[in-house]
Amino acid sequence: MNEEITINEAGIEQIQLTRYTEKAYLNYSMYVINDRALPNVGDGLKPVQRRIIYAMSELGLKASSKFKKSARTIGDVIGKFHPHGDSACYEAMVLMAQSFTYRYPLVDGQGNWGSQDDPKSFAAMRYTESRLKNYADVLLGELGQGTVDWRMNFDGTLEEPKILPARLPNVLLNGGTGIAVGMATDIPPHNLKEVAEGCLYILDNPKATVSDLCSIIKGPDYPTKAELTTPREDILELYKNGRGSLKARAIFKKEHDDIVITALPYQVSGAKVLEQIASQMQKKKLPMIVDLRDESDHENPTRIVLVRKSNRVDIDSVMSHLFSTTDLEKSYRVNFNMIGNDSRPQVKNLTVILKEWLQFRQATVRRRLQYRLDKIIVRLHILEGLMVAFLNIDEVIRIVRTADEPKSALIQKFQISEQQAEAILDLKLRQLAKLEEIKIKSEQDDLGTERKSIELLLSSDARLKTLIKNEIKEDAERFGDDRISPLVVREDAKAFDPTQILSSDPITIILSSSGWVRAAKGHDIDPKTLSYKAGDSFLQAAAGKINQTAVFLDSTGRSYSLSAHSLPSARGQGEPLSGKVNPPSGATFEGVLIGDENLEVLLTTDAGYGFVSTIQNLFSKNKSGKSILRAPKGSKVMAPVMVDNYKEDLVVSVTNEGRMLVFPLKSLPRLAKGKGNKIISIPSARVAERIEFVVAVEVLNLNDSLVIFSGKRHHNLKPSDLAHYAGERGRRGNKLPRGFQNVDKIEVVPKVPRV
Repeated sequence: MNEEITINEAGIEQIQLTRYTEKAYLNYSMYVINDRALPNVGDGLKPVQRRIIYAMSELGLKASSKFKKSARTIGDVIGKFHPHGDSACYEAMVLMAQSFTYRYPLVDGQGNWGSQDDPKSFAAMRYTESRLKNYADVLLGELGQGTVDWRMNFDGTLEEPKILPARLPNVLLNGGTGIAVGMATDIPPHNLKEVAEGCLYILDNPKATVSDLCSIIKGPDYPTKAELTTPREDILELYKNGRGSLKARAIFKKEHDDIVITALPYQVSGAKVLEQIASQMQKKKLPMIVDLRDESDHENPTRIVLVRKSNRVDIDSVMSHLFSTTDLEKSYRVNFNMIGNDSRPQVKNLTVILKEWLQFRQATVRRRLQYRLDKIIVRLHILEGLMVAFLNIDEVIRIVRTADEPKSALIQKFQISEQQAEAILDLKLRQLAKLEEIKIKSEQDDLGTERKSIELLLSSDARLKTLIKNEIKEDAERFGDDRISPLVVREDAKAFDPTQILSSDPITIILSSSGWVRAAKGHDIDPKTLSYKAGDSFLQAAAGKINQTAVFLDSTGRSYSLSAHSLPSARGQGEPLSGKVNPPSGATFEGVLIGDENLEVLLTTDAGYGFVSTIQNLFSKNKSGKSILRAPKGSKVMAPVMVDNYKEDLVVSVTNEGRMLVFPLKSLPRLAKGKGNKIISIPSARVAERIEFVVAVEVLNLNDSLVIFSGKRHHNLKPSDLAHYAGERGRRGNKLPRGFQNVDKIEVVPKVPRV
């Protein structure tokens, strides 16, 4: 960066703004990654957590000590080690104290430290008291034994540990979350006994794979009894890649015909779940549940009671719906991103994490043993000097009393080291006179034995591994517990289809010429008698059921589907369809359909083309609909016509010039979408210029009659009369009688009323 600094004429240092901002942002990013957001593989702590734990140990707040005001502790942390916001620092302490947040809490608290319903409802730090938990010994037990690299604190007045000498892989045990710049971490908690066993397995089998470890570490272990429902293969893949997702599901049971929820997923609020279920009940999306109660207390932290409408209501299907639509089932992102032994962030798989931690642990134990060995060597050296003093006690006392420089005199007289001389002089004359040969030799023997055992350990990797294994076993026995989160394979949760919940009441959907829609209860509705807005009129109606899906067709040939129950009531004039769907600019709505999804329908254009499709093919998930019917140039889409019997029904088509053609419906193809085949022959040029086009299309069976409407006149055609107009598909058809060639509409009069 110095190379990029220039000095201007005024003697002011200058640097390009782009380079400065790049450097500043990079420095900030690296700070967030390394010194703020990500935990270290060694002790599994972020800097703020490490500083809190260390500061508490320095204040003497062990598990056996008295509680101290949290404000006093936080003051110490931010004053000595962590010069940041006190509230954020206190929140970090609170999280380490919450048994529903941390699998193995590090802090023991008195007062209000929050609840599962609202983890952030904890009292202010001036009202709470805290001390360390016994589990904190895993991180702090070896602190004063030469096991730690130290660095200066922010103002250079004190030293703080870079990484705490963890005796267990806390990064997996308590997990952690954090957001850095361009990366995040989401490490779930695990069971101590399983992780310890995994470490022992790797020590015995250095080439162990993730699959091998997953037979021991079966999955995360959250501090809640909710089930982990992620399949074993997915968990294995998660541990192999170091990232993935997990699903946890609430536990429920049947009790006196009621459904009782007894455990919630990790970090799920019972109050929020109650709100979600109550909301569904209010919106009548959960008619099979008639009552909801929260019976949680100090003995039963989670007890949510759902009262069924009757004992015939299937509990499993209701719960499957709730799992799908509420927080009773929750997904968790997993990302094993952490600072490694090389001080770099990396997403690690399970074997890499445990192997790196074991490397860290081996280095820590070596340092601890070497530190102890150095202390023993120094002490043995001093004991040798004390032995010299014992053997020459009178002379030593004389020198101490009379010599101007007793240290130099002792060194010269007895050929001892400066260190030994200082040790002798540090003893008071009374203590010097009381030196006992037996005590010195006994201490020498004990230290000699210890020295040999440590030297053996340091010279043998196998012995060192055995020591580490024994220590891991000891800690697992002391702090370990049984798994809390059961691993259970469950089927995917499915929400109720809204139509399943609704009744099957009859409904009539009315579409106006301007594209306004409404739904009236029952089928005995005369839509023409309803009130319409000025300039608007009745276009088409369709009879169906309230739990069915209505389909609308626009002038461009696009179809749109809406749930019938979502349509406005016919008590008013309805609402414009364009508010519920997004048709192309200038498009108008031409027809409406409703019924069973397998029912067939004839789709046509006034160019004389069409095909048969099913209502299901017309369903669309998008508000913008989907293209179904392709209209030739200059033509328009006509209202769809329902089909009763594809193989036996007839198609009647009438043009504006009074030509009519009748032919079997089965000669038209069944298609999902497209232009279709020719129904009646009309030259395309005449259609494009709107000279000739189809004005009406209907479907009837062999016994039905037909009524032709022309102005105020109408003409009845019996089945025998229709034979004159019968022909092959795609023909020109025959002319209607004079006076009835200017057709307004046609209507089918069934011989047997259709259901």
